[in-house]
Amino acid sequence: MYSEQTDNNVESLVMPLFEIVVYPKSRAKFLADKVTGEILLAEMKNAESVYAVGLTVKSGTKPSDLSEDDLYKTGNLLKIAYVQPADDGYLVIARAVQRIEAVSLYRKDGLFYATYKPVFDLQDLDEDIRTEMMENMKKAIQDISSRFQGAEQFTRPIEKMDSIDQIMGFVMPFMPVKLAEKQDLLEIISVRERYLTFFEILMRQKENVNLQMEMAKKVTDKISKSNREAMLREQLKIIQEELNGGDDAASGEKGYLERIESSKMPDEVRKKALSELKKLETGGSHNPESSVIRNYLDLMLDLPWVTEEKKSIDIAEARQVLESNHNGLEKVKERIIQHLAVMKLKKEKQGSILLLTGPPGTGKTSLGKSIAEALGRQYVRVSFGGVKDEAEIRGHRRTYVGALPGRIIQGMRKAGTKNPVFILDEIDKLSASYSGDPSSALLEVLDPEQNNSFSDHYLEVPYDLSEVFFIATANTMASIPWPLLDRMEVIEISGYTKNEKLAIAKDHLLPFILEEHGLDADKLKIEDEALKVIIDKYTREAGVRGLKKQLAKTARFISEKIVSGKTDLPYVVKADMLKEVLGKEVIRQEEAREENVPGVVTGLAWTPVGGDILFIEGTFMPGSGKLTLTGQLGDVMKESAQISLSLVRSRLANTADSFDFIKRDIHIHVPSGATPKDGPSAGVTLFTALTSLITGKAVDPKIAMTGEITLSGAVMPVGGIKEKVLAAHRAGIKKVILPKENERDLEDVPEEVRNELKFVPVKTIEEVLKEALDLDLPRPVMSYAENCFAPAQNI
Repeated sequence: MYSEQTDNNVESLVMPLFEIVVYPKSRAKFLADKVTGEILLAEMKNAESVYAVGLTVKSGTKPSDLSEDDLYKTGNLLKIAYVQPADDGYLVIARAVQRIEAVSLYRKDGLFYATYKPVFDLQDLDEDIRTEMMENMKKAIQDISSRFQGAEQFTRPIEKMDSIDQIMGFVMPFMPVKLAEKQDLLEIISVRERYLTFFEILMRQKENVNLQMEMAKKVTDKISKSNREAMLREQLKIIQEELNGGDDAASGEKGYLERIESSKMPDEVRKKALSELKKLETGGSHNPESSVIRNYLDLMLDLPWVTEEKKSIDIAEARQVLESNHNGLEKVKERIIQHLAVMKLKKEKQGSILLLTGPPGTGKTSLGKSIAEALGRQYVRVSFGGVKDEAEIRGHRRTYVGALPGRIIQGMRKAGTKNPVFILDEIDKLSASYSGDPSSALLEVLDPEQNNSFSDHYLEVPYDLSEVFFIATANTMASIPWPLLDRMEVIEISGYTKNEKLAIAKDHLLPFILEEHGLDADKLKIEDEALKVIIDKYTREAGVRGLKKQLAKTARFISEKIVSGKTDLPYVVKADMLKEVLGKEVIRQEEAREENVPGVVTGLAWTPVGGDILFIEGTFMPGSGKLTLTGQLGDVMKESAQISLSLVRSRLANTADSFDFIKRDIHIHVPSGATPKDGPSAGVTLFTALTSLITGKAVDPKIAMTGEITLSGAVMPVGGIKEKVLAAHRAGIKKVILPKENERDLEDVPEEVRNELKFVPVKTIEEVLKEALDLDLPRPVMSYAENCFAPAQNI
């Protein structure tokens, strides 16, 4: 027998009970481990009655972590009735015969043993009251069970019970109460208090069941039979109503309603917002679309729908801001002032979209920032470099996972005002893909006739962009689709002269660089001559981005000297110190050549990053009359070379008797072979190079030329004159030959550059040869037929 007398207490084996509480006079079924089960089986063979102490384990304790402190001290003396092997141990059926209290607990051979003493009830309840309470308990259990189908099998044994303790032991295992509360009920000594506590638990459970049934009935009346999923949502809604709006989600939705009603949205937009809010309210907090709807409502409430206040455009202030922030670019700044003046007269109605185009580093983006400062408006910049998805402009539809509004609407949300200055940067870098053409989506944004109702797929309601001052920037117009370019007014920014770069370096770049590197004018000074050398020998470019990098490199060099204590302050950078500071000179290729070689002529070219000079070289050798072209030339430039050769053969038919085209091969090369080159403006240069090669006369390397030629010998106008002239000036060219019709384009060239160059406008190739080679070449007088049938050996 597993009970042993120790003084006034009894010692016995402990059976840990997981997640169950056993009450006196009730049966219990639980699982014992294999060691305990085998001991119980062996003892049952040798004794008539086997007893053990059943102590409940505190909730959440794992069997592997069980210790003496994890066991409640009040339990029951169990009489073992049945033991049978099971999958995970032994199934034990026992009856609680006496409530006990463990006086001490200890562990031996992996099993728990306890010294215990019996705990007797305090009989403080009359028999009549006990009988009445038992009837009330049976009635309460009957009411609870009647709500569920098939409960008769559960209540039938209770009707036959004549003890409240029996009823308690039978019902409590099925009660949805915490384990600690069940244990507390076991530990109550007072019979009266224990029965009242048990009756209170029954009443609470009865109220819970009634409330659930009532909620289910209300929901059933509201939902359709085909929508079972909506039942849970309706239950949540009714619970929120019963709790008087205590849920955070409900209060958040109420906040949305107040914000929507107090906002200044147009009626159409407000109607859409209220519709989405209704979906949020009916969906409940567990609705998977609730976060999507909330993000959408947040966007609609954050977007500016009306212009709060407008600052009048002050032309004088705008002019002052542009002058203080930017050196040079006089015509550009004047064009911007004119645009602002028109806006002031039209009461800020946007008439056209500006496109600032020019090489990198010429201040296109900073001009937009200055315009925003001059107007007193918010500044927003969006870069389109590498954008190839139409959804980046128009947004994604909300049916997609991770949908977002387009960059235009995101920019407006960031601005927070209806009329910001909106910079569309790098618009020439847009590209089409399988996801659509983003440039087509921009057509609606940049069209003053359409952008008052811009459609974003995410927003789903029209948005008015007519008050936004859009300014686009690009390095070149060649890659901008024509329909998009047609909607913008182009302002070209060609580049800066040396003097303008010097002023920009002194007034803007150098103060910024000093502040960025923790320096000031008392620590570092750069002489003007040194700045000029940096501009000429280290940073030859159209803009000033490279100049800024070289100044930053200089500042880093000096910073190291100052920190190391190797120099006196202020450190003055002179021109002869630049090799030590910046290393060897970088610029080589753009310098005009000094040698006079027949067949070598300097031409002028336009590139997306500004003007440039190029050298066209020609040579001949014995052969069969073949023309070879190298230097990665495009089709147009190859055609110009063929036209030039035909012109040379026709024009020099009577003056180049010693040159036999049939027995000579001609090779024309344009250096920088890795750089693609194309365009008709090299026609004059190619023709002059071939003529110089054939006649043996050299062209002055300080002469540069540009122009397209025709087969009849006319010189046609070309573009990019300002950029080409600035490149010639940087390279040390002294004379520029250009088409007569381009003479008017010289007005765009800064006066200081025009004063240092000589310009020779020409209309025919004869004028070109006279100026470049001092060669008098009469115009052809023979008829077209005579020219065609001239002797081949003399052509």
